Amino acid sequence: MIAPHTFSVPPAADRVHLRLLETSDLHVHVFPYDYYTDRPVDTAGLARTATLIGALRRDAPNALLFDNGDFLQGNPMGDYIAHERGLRPGELHPVIAAMNTIGYDAATLGNHDFNYGLEFLLNAIAEAQFPVVSANLLPGPLAPPGLTRLPRHALLERSVTDGAGRRHRLRIGVIGFLPPQIAIWDRRHLEGRAEGGDIVSAARELVPRMRRDGADLVVALAHSGIGEPTHVARQENACLPLARIEGIDAILSGHQHQALPGPDFAGIAGVDSETGSIHGKPAVMPGFWGSHLGVIDLLLEHAAGGWRVAEHRSALHPIASRRTDRGAGPAAPRVPSDPAVLAAAARAHAETLAYTRRPVGRTEIPLHSYFALVAEDASVKIVADAQRWYVAKKLKGTRHEGLPLLSAAAPFKAGGHGGPDYYTDVPAGDIAIRNVADLYLYPNMVRALRVSGAHLRGWLERSAGIFNRIQPGSADQLLLDPDFPCYNFDVIDGLEYRIDLSQPPRYGPHGRLLNPRASRIAGLTWNGSRVTDGMEFVIATNSFRAGGGGGFPGTGPGTVILEAPDTNRDVIVRYIAERGSVAPRTVPTWRFADMPGTSVLFDTGPAARRHLGTLDRLALSPAGTSPDGFARFRISL
Repeated sequence: MIAPHTFSVPPAADRVHLRLLETSDLHVHVFPYDYYTDRPVDTAGLARTATLIGALRRDAPNALLFDNGDFLQGNPMGDYIAHERGLRPGELHPVIAAMNTIGYDAATLGNHDFNYGLEFLLNAIAEAQFPVVSANLLPGPLAPPGLTRLPRHALLERSVTDGAGRRHRLRIGVIGFLPPQIAIWDRRHLEGRAEGGDIVSAARELVPRMRRDGADLVVALAHSGIGEPTHVARQENACLPLARIEGIDAILSGHQHQALPGPDFAGIAGVDSETGSIHGKPAVMPGFWGSHLGVIDLLLEHAAGGWRVAEHRSALHPIASRRTDRGAGPAAPRVPSDPAVLAAAARAHAETLAYTRRPVGRTEIPLHSYFALVAEDASVKIVADAQRWYVAKKLKGTRHEGLPLLSAAAPFKAGGHGGPDYYTDVPAGDIAIRNVADLYLYPNMVRALRVSGAHLRGWLERSAGIFNRIQPGSADQLLLDPDFPCYNFDVIDGLEYRIDLSQPPRYGPHGRLLNPRASRIAGLTWNGSRVTDGMEFVIATNSFRAGGGGGFPGTGPGTVILEAPDTNRDVIVRYIAERGSVAPRTVPTWRFADMPGTSVLFDTGPAARRHLGTLDRLALSPAGTSPDGFARFRISL
């Protein structure tokens, strides 16, 4: 049960309680179901979030519901619709059907909404019964007509009731923003057709115009996180400078898959992580996959100059207990699913289950990512093997054929903000499409780059930033930087090297150059020979990395020599199907440099305990449970 808000009990005459509700980063999670493990889950699903939406709407007579983007891609249902069933003009996408059922007032686009191409995106949002806005999505000369018609902002006119029961007309301006890096991350879909402009520059241009056009209130749907404190060109996480724009009244943020209010942003200047505000303006970030509903309650006061925000409160309402305090133990659902929302996507859910259960081959060994951040890993190795196999065939007979062929791969599911259950875990036996999707989450395309030895070393230095700096001779230091995404921990198969944790990282968690002269990579060799700066290599990788995603040295259009038409996931399926049975052999590639008398603490999923016997190159012992429910192990360096 949700208690009435103090703003609703009741406000004074000429004061209006307006409630803003937000979802973000749904990633096609309509059902509370994990298609990778083929079982229900309690921590995800718009159907559960919808129950909270209904309760919070009933508590506030004046409420608006928004989505902040990344709704079209992110789980096997999204892949099934895009790659298997297709989406023709006029067809209803299941996540749009669910959103229409709930009754959203407006939405914006996220970077992953472009992963399946512009036509797919435009077909999907054409059936939305609410406006979709994007202020800094800029059409190019080859833009399809539907893109040029996409509004940059919208004006919603609503009749609201004040504390005396009188009705007022309120005009709410809604403006949306997305990361400018879409032009890099989805270059194959967007080149010449669309690009992302600067977020803050777009706001400076358009917010005053919205006010002149009659907006009493401006709500920013920012598919952007909380990053650099000041404005820099083409900033990915721009909510701090965005909040300084005069005329914006509230910021609904996302993209980082984190939570505000809450401890995720504690200690950041300009952010009140307890009350949920950025530079004094109300803000929320509601996790991901429907894990939370973001709520901003505004008490609006009418005066001669129009409406103003007199008071505000921000809050998060979780669908499961563990998402609130990051406590240990299994999650417990707080609300049931909304039957109408389940019904809206029921057919697509059933078809997705049939699709993901389709077998493609067998694995003779378990493929899991519990130790992928501390040792060679079979779940990463099979991806690297499949990429190399495919690229070798594509380069046969070209001028690049004789170069050393390497393969870069990273674990996509290795805990972090996803929690202690967020790991790849494919048991020995039959491999179905759902298992391949568990090994490789994203619809990236295969790419190959020609790079120098200097680029190669820089690439590995960028990856090695995932580790904290370790003081030699000290015990039980935390190993991993929690802000470093695991999908940027590339292991380059075909090399051998050590990572010296006593050295500072050259790059920060998001690619910023911190220590240009730092060197953690030691003993780098290929085929037994030392890698020199002038050597040349081919690296098999994916379109996100090749296009510059993550800011790795040696990436970008200038080094790409192969733009393949196939997704990395399809290549893995073909690789397994051709062999019938696989058993990826983890050969020595990398290890930590020796640091006698030194130990670190490594957190991983509790299910890792079943696989301790497979580690023969790591001095690892149990060290209890972390405060947020991970199994903790001590590693002697």
